Amino acid sequence: MKTAAFMTLGCKVNQFETETMEGLFKRSGYQTVPFESKADVYVINTCSVTSLSDRKSRQMIRRAVRENPEAIVAVCGCYAQVKPEEIRAMEGVSVVLGTNERAHIVDYVEKAMREKGVVSDIENIMQVRAFEDIPLYDNPKRTRAFLKIEDGCENFCSYCIIPYARGPVKSRHPESVRREAEKLVRAGYREIVLTGIHLGAYGRDLAEDIDLADACEAVLSVDGLKRLRLGSLESLELSPRLFALIREDERFCAHLHLPLQAGSDAVLRDMNRHYDTAEFGRLIQNVEREVPGIAVSTDIIVGFPGETEELFEQSLAFVATMNFSRMHVFPYSMREGTPAAKRRDQVPPAIKKDRVHRMQALAARKTREFEARFLGQTMRVLFETTKNGITDGLTDNYIRVYTDDAVAHGEIYPVKIEKLYKDGVFGKVFPAESRIK
Repeated sequence: MKTAAFMTLGCKVNQFETETMEGLFKRSGYQTVPFESKADVYVINTCSVTSLSDRKSRQMIRRAVRENPEAIVAVCGCYAQVKPEEIRAMEGVSVVLGTNERAHIVDYVEKAMREKGVVSDIENIMQVRAFEDIPLYDNPKRTRAFLKIEDGCENFCSYCIIPYARGPVKSRHPESVRREAEKLVRAGYREIVLTGIHLGAYGRDLAEDIDLADACEAVLSVDGLKRLRLGSLESLELSPRLFALIREDERFCAHLHLPLQAGSDAVLRDMNRHYDTAEFGRLIQNVEREVPGIAVSTDIIVGFPGETEELFEQSLAFVATMNFSRMHVFPYSMREGTPAAKRRDQVPPAIKKDRVHRMQALAARKTREFEARFLGQTMRVLFETTKNGITDGLTDNYIRVYTDDAVAHGEIYPVKIEKLYKDGVFGKVFPAESRIK
């Protein structure tokens, strides 16, 4: 039996797309093996969100070639879409696809087995208007499943290469969303996470008057679903109907990831973000009012071109006023082909590194403050993994909870939160043997 190994770089959308490709290979008679093994085929799903992502992608390609020089090495994803010639020129690469040809990846690989040279098919992604609806045939053994329902982005933030790699917004029809959710629940998944490149734009391209709330309703209609969680959204795209679903259906996780990116109005304008700090603050207040106890996590970029020490201090001061549950802090990374990369007022690496550390220190403090609010409360926890007699899982508002009580993986229990612990909290199942059906 022929073997195939897979490597995913980047976001949860990429992870989902790799899983669909694994399923396609299995249906074609391939056995999947670890990427560290010798395989007949290596599939590398690349990322291009930062220059480091590009470098890691090239490292994984070289690693596959070293592992088996005779193998077919197939490269797809964002880096392949943006810079296909760089990848075609790499020794040992056999197949180069972009971000919209993966439904036929097995055919491309088997063509490469028969022919010499590099098999490549890179569409003009800006002309692609249909969602690449690949069923998920494989069922990775996890408690939580990612379900991609949208692709593409039209925001064109000045620092971001992703719109050029993914093209315009493309949405999966709600009926297809429901069918895939039914399959995932039948396969034993307890939680479904809806993902997309610009998830809040879901439905804009469909002929019907459809938005993200319709996709959520489609998933919530599936019998046996324990939890629904959303991936990253833009704060401007939250609708009253979405708030009502989160508030009224206990299966809908009270957790939203809303990227701020900068706490300075001047930097936000330069980033081509479509709000200022005052508007963002009002939106978050509305979120907290609509859904009490909700967790709001965010992304922050530091060291954007033109960010002075004064502007960075503004960011620190604004973030300090917010009740973020978790913050992902990134140094600005120059992406060739974006407006920000052409600016001459780039921030030196040493200054960016210092600002990352300062913002991360604030992030750690905000997370602990959020977690401490729930000490003494009883929360619903979906448990996932056990190590050295300690089992951990997540609350619906994305707090990691540890316990030494005997609990089953993939089940939800009420847990009384006792103390801060590691990267989360420690608790006791309360009352005993109280698994939530």
